[in-house]
Amino acid sequence: MIITDVERAVADAHRREWAFVLAATARVAGDFDLAEECVQDAYVAALDTWTRDGIPAKPGAWLTATAKRKAIDTLRRRQVLRAKMPLLVEPDEADMDDFNEPDAVPDDRLRLIFTCCHPALAREAQVALTLRLVCGVSTGDIARAFLVTEPTMAARLTRAKKKIAAARIPYRVPGASELPERLDAVLSTVHLLYTTGHTSPSGADLVRADLVDRSLHLARMLLSLMPDEAEVRGLLALLLLTDARRATRVDARGRLLVLEDQDRSRWDKAFIDEGSRLVVDSFRTGRVGRYALQAAIASLHALAPSSAQTDWRQVVGLYDRLLAVWPSPVVELNRAVAVSMVDGPEAALEVVALLATDDRLAGYHYLPAVRADLLRRLDRRTEAAAEYRAALELVDNEAEREFLENRLAEVVESGSGRST
Repeated sequence: MIITDVERAVADAHRREWAFVLAATARVAGDFDLAEECVQDAYVAALDTWTRDGIPAKPGAWLTATAKRKAIDTLRRRQVLRAKMPLLVEPDEADMDDFNEPDAVPDDRLRLIFTCCHPALAREAQVALTLRLVCGVSTGDIARAFLVTEPTMAARLTRAKKKIAAARIPYRVPGASELPERLDAVLSTVHLLYTTGHTSPSGADLVRADLVDRSLHLARMLLSLMPDEAEVRGLLALLLLTDARRATRVDARGRLLVLEDQDRSRWDKAFIDEGSRLVVDSFRTGRVGRYALQAAIASLHALAPSSAQTDWRQVVGLYDRLLAVWPSPVVELNRAVAVSMVDGPEAALEVVALLATDDRLAGYHYLPAVRADLLRRLDRRTEAAAEYRAALELVDNEAEREFLENRLAEVVESGSGRST
């Protein structure tokens, strides 16, 4: 299939301009649901119009104007109340610069994230809706991040939109005094956006660089906006220290490399230095939260000369502190891996066995993958093979799938070789 220049331009505009177009349209439409529908229609219209008339010099401005007009036409057809008539103004070129007006949040995309994280919605709904509307993350990938099925997440998103409409929650950029109550949801959104890009839940590539870079930009903007918040520093530190390894996570053929096999000399030293300083700054405040603790764990990995020389006992201690402030089965599973490096894989297997009874991890492929690796290290090859097969039933990322298939082949071959 040949991708045309227009299709490429539309795809590029979707990656770069979606949040800006949606924000401008939401100000006209007055609700997110209508705004999202009109923006989607604008992108569809671009395929035909740009093919006929050529790609505009400012694709984002064209999309914004088109989406606004569609919203205005819809509102007119619905014969809205006179109270909404001031919204019904035909946009002109100047109208495309909505974001030039002063706001408490200076960055366009970050402004929209704060707006979507409305306290009238449940926290999970705030984050999920923001990831879908603002960040363009698919419903399936959001579902995986929340450890639920795609239909369940789709239903939650629909309910959140209906609540916004029923409660007549307006599109309004929050003022400076309202930012703190929305900060935790915003941090969660940026963190989940990063993790979705760091290891893509689906697709051919391990990393989605566009999502990773976007989340790093948002974290930096957050720190610029709220420099005294320890958890903002903690989040940026976590992202920097984790992303420092990006270039070494796959080999030249795109095959996944685990931490112990990565070339540490190629890790981004500038990111590690900056992230480590931010960790220290976060701990100095005395208000150490989940992002600062995760960043501290990441710093121990980043600063260790090798995997074997990592201070695994301190890693376990930090996971204990993390569980105290953020109880999570995923954190417990990560802690089990660290325990295996301190007390051996047998001790970790006991922890993993308890986690296997947690329904929240029923579709989480890392649970059987971790158990498989622990069994492999104990030379329990037949059991390890069964767990690798279980993980393969759940994994959707092709790079991770290939890694698990190779590990399965190794334990099967070595097991058959030992028995003959």
